[in-house]
Amino acid sequence: MLSESNISVKAYVNNSPVIGPMRPSDWEPVRAVYLEGIATGIATFETYAPLWEAWNSSHLPFARLVARLGDLVAGWAALSPVSQRCVYGGVAEVSVYVSQTQRRTGIGRQLLEALISESERNGIWTLQAGMFPENAGSLALHQRLGVREVGRRERIGKLNGVWRDTILLERRSSLVGIE
Repeated sequence: MLSESNISVKAYVNNSPVIGPMRPSDWEPVRAVYLEGIATGIATFETYAPLWEAWNSSHLPFARLVARLGDLVAGWAALSPVSQRCVYGGVAEVSVYVSQTQRRTGIGRQLLEALISESERNGIWTLQAGMFPENAGSLALHQRLGVREVGRRERIGKLNGVWRDTILLERRSSLVGIE
């Protein structure tokens, strides 16, 4: 696992966020932001936020980021493995969540940019994301940062008993895995 000193921390002025490493002690505010995203019904198939132990074991140990506005956690980003097979060891799934009060402020972009950088620093060659088509803001954000739409996965899963489609997105690194 990377130490805090291994992550490039971006500080911003004029009440802008500081992007830095997520600490276990950040879990409750991170979980609160996650619950806000879940409540929208267009962010994830999840219907509850897990306990820290379950979340921690399902995410990669690096590239866990939070956006801080003073003491407030305004958003977070992290990576999950897509498979246990070694051939996919450089492929990760992206999660980016921004507090309801901080959406459309640029925090999502700052988190995703930092996540891309950290992923490449840690040998990830492909990032992927699955999003509900209704999540237009997140789709646009990812596409602005070079994440391309691969296709639509029809009726891929149920949310609250209703079949849902997702848009599959991916970003291939120009720095990692180019040999």
